[in-house]
Amino acid sequence: MTSKAFGLAQLGNAYSDGALSNRNKVINGAMTIDQRNAGAAVTVDGASGYSLDRYFSAEIGDGAFTVQQVSDAPSGFSKSLKVTVTTAQTGTLNAVTLQAIEGFNIADLGWGTASASPVTLSFWVKSSVTGTLGGALQNSPITESYPFTYTVSAADTWEYKTVNIAGPTTGTWASNNSTGITLRFTHGTSTTGTAGAWATADTRGPTGATYIITTSGATWQITGVQLEAGDTATPFEHRSYGQELALCQRYFQFVGGQANSFPLWQSYYVSGNFAVWPMPFKAEMRASPTSTIVGTWQTVNLSSLVILYTNNQGFSIGGNVSSTAMVEVYPNSSDDRLTFSAEL
Repeated sequence: MTSKAFGLAQLGNAYSDGALSNRNKVINGAMTIDQRNAGAAVTVDGASGYSLDRYFSAEIGDGAFTVQQVSDAPSGFSKSLKVTVTTAQTGTLNAVTLQAIEGFNIADLGWGTASASPVTLSFWVKSSVTGTLGGALQNSPITESYPFTYTVSAADTWEYKTVNIAGPTTGTWASNNSTGITLRFTHGTSTTGTAGAWATADTRGPTGATYIITTSGATWQITGVQLEAGDTATPFEHRSYGQELALCQRYFQFVGGQANSFPLWQSYYVSGNFAVWPMPFKAEMRASPTSTIVGTWQTVNLSSLVILYTNNQGFSIGGNVSSTAMVEVYPNSSDDRLTFSAEL
């Protein structure tokens, strides 16, 4: 009888450069999590901000673009991040979508030492602009940069790309809860350098590349982004939705967002007292977050609502009690949220 059992030795042939799980240094590489916007387009115009979870976009100049989670994706994926240029830049080019990767998650690479591990970047891209496009990897002080290129052969067609990157043996690379590596997908830059080599400079893209920000109406989409140790691209690491959401909640999370939902906080208080409710976060955050009250929350027998205290494990809210009775706090529209951001 022939055995059909497979051991780790056989599986290891496919993943000889690393572990079977937790290979991907990128969070939300399949673009499935969009806590802030739920698929709505975000305009990036002379400013910067977050769109899909963990993805930060910036445009500094006379152009503009939108960023949006869309359901157009290659086989094996359901979502992608889509950039659409609404106003072309004509002056100094400066436009990017990036992810800052936490130092704890790249410490195993040994970057900045003689034993620095190479990495492989892989992703699916679809662009209306063909030719040589690019991006860069950088350290937090922006003193070490690796510009890279990839080629879009056919317009508006999903193509799979891989980029091999040698491990840098110099420079400062954080191994704590600050930024370890910044992965940039460059839409336009005037700060360029030679592709395929580390430089001790702030180079945000490759010299001679085509940049979509110069073409009004240009589109660029990406998904399946993976950055892993080793010189071989392995199949994309699909984590469950719950796992990916929890990873994103280390950097951003919210409470509320459901109209007329059951009171999130409810207690009996005596008039003239100050009500206080503590609450743990859904996932421990990277650091003590910045908190914001969004919208006009419904309160019953409470004169005001304030966020009293936050740390990386939780927060407390409260307010002045106006009547001796049951005191309640709840969102009265889907726009009412308490948001907490500990982004890098």
